[in-house]
Amino acid sequence: MKKVIAFVLLITTLPLQSAFAAPLPGMPPVLDPKNIYSEDGPNHLSSVVKDMPQLVYVPNFQSATVSVIDPKTYKVIKTIKTKAGAQHVVPSWDLKTLWVNDNKGNYLTPIDPMTATAKPDVYVHDPYNLYFTPNGKYAVVMQESDKKIVFRDPQTMAIKKAVSVPCAGVNHADWSADGNYFVATCEFSGSLLLMDTAKMKLLKVAKLPMMSKMSPMPQDIKISPDGKTFYIADMASDGLWVMAANDFGKFTFIKTGKGAHGLYVTRDAKTLLITNRGEGSVSVLRFTDNKLIAKWKIPGGGSPDMGNISTDGKYFWVSGRYDNEVYVFDIGKGKFVTRIKVGTEPHGLTYWPQPGRYSLGHTGIMR
Repeated sequence: MKKVIAFVLLITTLPLQSAFAAPLPGMPPVLDPKNIYSEDGPNHLSSVVKDMPQLVYVPNFQSATVSVIDPKTYKVIKTIKTKAGAQHVVPSWDLKTLWVNDNKGNYLTPIDPMTATAKPDVYVHDPYNLYFTPNGKYAVVMQESDKKIVFRDPQTMAIKKAVSVPCAGVNHADWSADGNYFVATCEFSGSLLLMDTAKMKLLKVAKLPMMSKMSPMPQDIKISPDGKTFYIADMASDGLWVMAANDFGKFTFIKTGKGAHGLYVTRDAKTLLITNRGEGSVSVLRFTDNKLIAKWKIPGGGSPDMGNISTDGKYFWVSGRYDNEVYVFDIGKGKFVTRIKVGTEPHGLTYWPQPGRYSLGHTGIMR
């Protein structure tokens, strides 16, 4: 593990808080300070979602469709049309709606997860990715092409505030344990943003170090179960940047595999799954010591991108973005199970329903 200090641009002198400062007003309380994912355990479904059918929703960007898969049979049972180019399927904060992000067509398409049917589209400009603040007050649209983070009403999607950001490719995000801050990644400028949730304000910018001839390309980001550490996947550097939650802009690096991309916390909160899109594998990192303990390879190769974990915690489902398929892994056995053909260029799939009290968005960041 190599320690690197990164340059940080201070937008404000406001200090970072500890992992568990006074929580964001309105956020459901953290029930276990040692595990902020304590409510995401296997089959721990809320009353809102317990009667919803278990299905896998796969957005196919080039096909402008969402493939709906029955996880019991591994069969596509339905295809939902979208306006132009579906990127991610995102659970709403209240768990009642799945939002299909269509940044090519400038729409969000709501899906009723009770019936797996689409409702009328909502016009939203450039919704590449979608998140929700931990108190459910705002939807947060990553308006990638316009270099903006836009805070909207979580039901109507009316704009509340648009924040211009000094970076290209603003994309993924995750929140501090107390909900007061979130960190967003900027893929095309190799930088991170520290944002104040309540004030909807940019606080700091940090530039990732160069690990190769290629500039860093940060992708997905996740916080550790104890709330003390952020992990940032870097597709160009082929691994993870590790950053203390209270020390923004200082990093260590862990090599995982070519094209490190998506990050997923297992339901026992013991390990982190890392998709290595450039080499067709999934690395497994143990949280207690930041050690890589396994690597699962896709037979014949593939392009694992974004996905999520089954309700019971036994299987990892992930899109094969450049192979027009979905992969399934058995987490307990640490092995590849099957591949399923879907539409062209599948991206941010979600398995739904998932355990948890509320959703922070993306493909299902649950707490």
